[in-house]
Amino acid sequence: MGNFSLFTILIIVINVIISFKGFDDYGFFERYKFNVGAIKRGDQFRVFSSGFLHADRSHLLFNMITLFFFADRVVFHLGQVNFLAVYVGSLVLGSLLSYYFHKDEYHYSAVGASGAVMGIVYSAILLDPNMRINVFIPGYVFGIGYLIYSIYGMKKRIGNIGHDAHFGGAVGGYLITLIMKPSLFETQPVMVFVLAIPIVILLVMHKLGKI
Repeated sequence: MGNFSLFTILIIVINVIISFKGFDDYGFFERYKFNVGAIKRGDQFRVFSSGFLHADRSHLLFNMITLFFFADRVVFHLGQVNFLAVYVGSLVLGSLLSYYFHKDEYHYSAVGASGAVMGIVYSAILLDPNMRINVFIPGYVFGIGYLIYSIYGMKKRIGNIGHDAHFGGAVGGYLITLIMKPSLFETQPVMVFVLAIPIVILLVMHKLGKI
């Protein structure tokens, strides 16, 4: 797209610095990770700080590479400041959804920028529906498929993965992008509807007590 943002570089650098600090300093990692019990005791900053810590180098690398490839589309369509707003808003909403689903699990912990990154991914797909993943896969298929898998992961508790944070981040990216660019309701009505399907599915399943 030719609009790679200095904000994107800054976010990646901050994630790398804080994550590597966490790799080498267990006390630092424990102090700033997402933890339900600590948040209930007043450490609300963990909702934000946990989004810059990662479990290991592969976790960090995957998130930063994904951000690298999707960020420029959001910057191109929304501008640098709004890109940052989508990133931060998705990070926070991802953490809040995790808190909502695990509020009674005092020992539940999580780290990672996955919620924020999924917000950027969903925003990019909404803004550029014709984008492709690995040349062949339509962006919207990737986005919807990933969220359907996240719902399944939330229900089955698959792996040590914050599926709810991924989902919350994607919802954040979707809603914030539509607020910033409401013209998408006119220019991309089908995509706005299609990308809402996994969100509606989650809401219905939660209402029915299935998740």
